[in-house]
Amino acid sequence: MRAIDTIEGKAYPLGRPNIDTDIIIPAHWLKTVTREGLGKGAFETIRAEPGNVFDDPAYAGAPILIAGDNYGCGSSREHAAWAMADMGIRAVIAPGFSDIHSGNAFKNGILTVVLPQEQVDRLLEVAKELPIAIDLESQTVTTPYQDRFRFEIDPFRKDCLLKGLDEIGITLQLDDAIAAHEAKAHRETPWVEGAARAA
Repeated sequence: MRAIDTIEGKAYPLGRPNIDTDIIIPAHWLKTVTREGLGKGAFETIRAEPGNVFDDPAYAGAPILIAGDNYGCGSSREHAAWAMADMGIRAVIAPGFSDIHSGNAFKNGILTVVLPQEQVDRLLEVAKELPIAIDLESQTVTTPYQDRFRFEIDPFRKDCLLKGLDEIGITLQLDDAIAAHEAKAHRETPWVEGAARAA
């Protein structure tokens, strides 16, 4: 997983509440089990609307999405996080998220930032013209107008994102301890290993 320190750039000023996972990636895109190419189907129904922010050249390649409350509600499909990652989104700012979607985003290296509605409204206004910046270490979102909004994040998630560690990466950090445990078990309880092989 790619580590996150700071994310700076244009932001899609979406702003709508209740964007569910079917809007993020429609069900007919769920036939794949890989993470590749889902960005093409991301926000398909919104992209069908004239003048939508996702096809506006002003926001092309934006690494940040600013949404309304209850972002990621609906089904638990992880494809929604895969689709956002595939289109280059590295952080979503909203007044609130579905817990499951927030967890899926985290596991796919996407930072979810919860801010009060009035601060999100300010960022939506600024993002129409200028880039914004997110500093994970200091847990702040800033704008060129000197706005500075602090957000909270679970310390475990923060550490994983700063180090670029997903669940596999966390396990691999314990490789020496796992090997030592296996060697000890082989020495002290060899019958367990033999029983497992016989089964």
